[in-house]
Amino acid sequence: MVEFKNIHSKSILTPANGLLDGSGFTFTLNPYVGCSFGCKYCYVREMPAAKYREQEWGKYVDIKTNAAELLEKEIKKAKKKGTPVSIFMSTATDPYQGIEAKTKLTRSLLQTMLMLKDDIDNLLVHTRSPLVTRDIDLFKKFGDKIIISMTIETDLEKIRKIFTPSAPPIPARLNALKEITEAGVPTRASISPMLPLSKHIAKTLKNVTNNVALDDFFLGDGSRGRRTERMGIRKIYEQLNLLQWFEPDAYKKVLAILEEEFNNIDVFNED
Repeated sequence: MVEFKNIHSKSILTPANGLLDGSGFTFTLNPYVGCSFGCKYCYVREMPAAKYREQEWGKYVDIKTNAAELLEKEIKKAKKKGTPVSIFMSTATDPYQGIEAKTKLTRSLLQTMLMLKDDIDNLLVHTRSPLVTRDIDLFKKFGDKIIISMTIETDLEKIRKIFTPSAPPIPARLNALKEITEAGVPTRASISPMLPLSKHIAKTLKNVTNNVALDDFFLGDGSRGRRTERMGIRKIYEQLNLLQWFEPDAYKKVLAILEEEFNNIDVFNED
């Protein structure tokens, strides 16, 4: 059972750092604290705010009810200082997890950003939820300032069920990404973190988007794999007899397959 709680946040835009250094993003935006998807590999589990909380990761979600009000003020403040406003939503939660259907909090943030569209340089919306299609009408109004990134860490449902049993099925994500792409909104598929995949992954993704990103545990958890090791992900691979997928160079064979279909691939594991 997931515990939901309304909270008033002191701020909503967080200066981008860590893994996002050099990415071009200046802020991260997380509408919620916690995530009901509770993915086993999520690096947020090992962050202090989650690690030392009484509830288990995936069993709580705090709803930042004043998020839209804060966002308007903080965007205006950043622009007044001359700071570019390039937003990654979200890094520590999913903006379209189930509760969003009720709260419409993420939608209110999009509406706020549209009111201040001239002050926003670009926006990346990162999710693994088909609910994202609900806001296609708003995405279209951002033009080329937006990109919708859908996490598709594997194309094998049996693998997804092991690592992310509470997250939406892969076919539903693929269908959602295709719908958004066909609506004329910029999209990408994010293989992050890379789980075991089939040899058909490139063709599958090419059918739903024109862009792809590739990431793995060794950089994607924000500490070059140390957080992932502490969470025991290696043991899961050992139990599945798939340890060959949990190696620093494993991403290269997937990259080779992707290069057969995609010209430009964002690879976050390359130096």
